Amino acid sequence: MVRQVDGYSLSNRGFSSRFSVQRSLAELLGKRWMDAIAPVILLIAVIVYFAVTTPSFTNASNLVTVSQTLAEYGFLALAMTIVISGGGIDLSVGGIYAVTNAVAVILFKIHQWPTLVVLVATLVLGSLMGLFNGVIISVLRTRPFITTLVTLLLFRSIATYLDNEYSPKVAMSSHTDFIWEQMTVGRLLFLPPALFILLVSVVVAQIIITRTRFGWQIIAMGSSRTAARRAGMKLSRLGVQTYVLSGLLSGFAGFLVATRLSSSSQTTGAGYEFVALTAVIIGGINLYGGRGTAIKALLGATIVAFIYQGLLVQGFDANAYNVVLAIALLLFAAFDIKYGKNRGKVIQKIFLVPSSLKLGPLENINAEGSVWKPNRKLTDARPIGLGQLDGPEDVILDEQGRIYCGDRRGWIWRFEPDDLDHGEVFCRVGGLPLGLAWDADKNLVVCVGGMGVYSIDQDGNATAVSTQTDRNPFALRDTSAIRLADDLDIAPDGKIYYSDASTRFDGIEYNFDVMEARPNGRVMVFDPATGKTSTIIKNMSFPNGVCVAHDGQSVLICSTILSRVDRLWIAGEKEGTLEPFLENLPGLPDNINRAGNGEYWLAFAGMRTPTFDLALQDAGFRRRMLKEIPQDEWLIANMNTSCVVRVSETGEVLESLWDETQMNHALITSMREKDGYLYLGGLVNNRMGRYTLPDAATRTDPVQALAQDGGGARNG
Repeated sequence: MVRQVDGYSLSNRGFSSRFSVQRSLAELLGKRWMDAIAPVILLIAVIVYFAVTTPSFTNASNLVTVSQTLAEYGFLALAMTIVISGGGIDLSVGGIYAVTNAVAVILFKIHQWPTLVVLVATLVLGSLMGLFNGVIISVLRTRPFITTLVTLLLFRSIATYLDNEYSPKVAMSSHTDFIWEQMTVGRLLFLPPALFILLVSVVVAQIIITRTRFGWQIIAMGSSRTAARRAGMKLSRLGVQTYVLSGLLSGFAGFLVATRLSSSSQTTGAGYEFVALTAVIIGGINLYGGRGTAIKALLGATIVAFIYQGLLVQGFDANAYNVVLAIALLLFAAFDIKYGKNRGKVIQKIFLVPSSLKLGPLENINAEGSVWKPNRKLTDARPIGLGQLDGPEDVILDEQGRIYCGDRRGWIWRFEPDDLDHGEVFCRVGGLPLGLAWDADKNLVVCVGGMGVYSIDQDGNATAVSTQTDRNPFALRDTSAIRLADDLDIAPDGKIYYSDASTRFDGIEYNFDVMEARPNGRVMVFDPATGKTSTIIKNMSFPNGVCVAHDGQSVLICSTILSRVDRLWIAGEKEGTLEPFLENLPGLPDNINRAGNGEYWLAFAGMRTPTFDLALQDAGFRRRMLKEIPQDEWLIANMNTSCVVRVSETGEVLESLWDETQMNHALITSMREKDGYLYLGGLVNNRMGRYTLPDAATRTDPVQALAQDGGGARNG
């Protein structure tokens, strides 16, 4: 646990800077499970309504009846879900339900087949009826709606014939067996068998849809048949398979009703295709395909079953039930279209929520005698890799004097000391390579924005070191991924300390975090001994530069938005204490690195201005600006700044170096001292720079990699 010195605030603000109802709502809407929020609310409302208006609704016998009805509705909803997810529709589920029910009763009652044999025969029959639909629709390429409407009429005619032909014989038969009876009166884990089988089937179907290639292909086909075909999927075969599954599940529902009633009727399953369709729509399944889960089908079927039983207990007939379902279907179809169309727009409008931030007094850097006064010391710094590089954010050198830097294209470059104009791509690590450090094994450890921390060996092979941490179970947003690792350093014990600047935004979206001005960042530590990554400082405002102090007892951490540098003690008497090192800086600090003579170099990504400071104080002004003005016209800090300062061990600014012309090194984000030179990196520059230190003869060379007894960063 990090302790803060008395009177020192980590975020300069209280709880309100970390929490926002509007932002929490945006994060909630972004959750996949929020697709089902309306059905859940409706289900709760239905249960509460019937429980209050009809006390007998909640008695045990009624709930058992609901469970039996739910099982049949649930399997029909699953059947409809699979077909709709694949971009089709099956209006014949009610007809299959009726036919399989009649056949199951005939086989059991008249021919006295064993229950399990009847079950297999029923499933086979349902599958064959689904196959009939699938071949006509997917092979002959007819329209699913018209085709299944016709086969619905065909199947219902068959069911009517079977009922007329065999109902007298069924009525005369008294055959039964243990399994057949237990399907109605038995219990499996305290649940009616039909309901238990439905729940197991829902779990299996959910896994198939969301975790198997077959399920992904169904969703892909429903999302875009053209894209799925171009991806090499056999759409005809896949379509047939969905209808076979639909027939199989509908057949099982027919078997369940056969065991429950032990009879058939011409009206069995009448209108059930409408019930199944209502269930999937209320459950939140997209009628256009490409979006469907078994959980949603179960949710919709549960609502429909409770409505049916509630109206039945209240004395209403089937006509009233159909009217209620029709109204629900109409309302939820309209809601599904509006919700799906506008959900993303709503999230986009409310996701970014600026907060108020008041910084300290702004120092006049142009004042005569100010150590900050702009100059042209860096203007003529020797360019390195001019025209080859694209945004070398950080720079580092090895023992042979070779220069390394990242590139916004995801490349790591290496330049030989005798050829500063032409480099070679050392590694294509991907992402946005930012902070660099050497470990004890001479591996180059890199912070890669959007990916995490990676280790690159001497042959240019990259291996992931730290890409995720434990998730905060109380956070709405997934905090396990490392979104914007931007700088790091390695302590003497081999632990890697690095900053994750934002848990909400990626590297290309860093301006959003600056505009929000909230403590969205954190400081992480990777322990090579355990292979674990943990958070040591949370709720920090855009932590950026990270540097282990010369004595290895503390870590210096830049907070860009707060314009300050903090010191975290990692050893000694103050271990675990966070205290200020540099406060109320006139700019936005970026990388910080060790310098010669026990000092530090600190780069600034931008300089504060009075207007930007005022904008930070007025959250409402920034909120309107974000909504009404294009991003390239936002009022931000002066980012075209070429400033590096030299700082003493006690936090005193000793010297500032500028390219006041901003012609050669317009933005400096990092620097590294080596052999009398100061090497410069810049996130938007097309070069690195090398500045000759005028007092090089009197300066000791900084240790780029502290002596480590922990073996350095381990690949893992």
